[in-house]
Amino acid sequence: MQSLLSHPRLMDCRRLFLRDYEVWINIGVHDFEKRGEQRVLINVDLYVPLALSTPKADELDEVVDYDFIRRSIALRVQQGHVHLQETLCDDVLRLMLAHPRVKAARVSTEKPDVYPDCEAVGVEVFGMK
Repeated sequence: MQSLLSHPRLMDCRRLFLRDYEVWINIGVHDFEKRGEQRVLINVDLYVPLALSTPKADELDEVVDYDFIRRSIALRVQQGHVHLQETLCDDVLRLMLAHPRVKAARVSTEKPDVYPDCEAVGVEVFGMK
């Protein structure tokens, strides 16, 4: 994913990211998709103001912890079947923007095993407070 740090409202931010987080989830609208889990890759970029993410004491509580991203996604995946990648993407975006230090987020999901003649099919969404 390309960074949005040149966006005027995000120039005071740092970007945290999670790349190609692999989850297995029951996702899809077709009957054959509802019978089992599919591999989905999730990518997240979080934009956090430098004033809220520049550690002074080199302590974890001074920044947004990467575990927050993974834990939030895992909790969403555990909720059960979802029909559309758009829904999953929107749900993860909402979770990311709920963090008080996050100013903006970009989330993408990819299903890499759908078609044999392409790398993946997916969705991306961006939101800003």
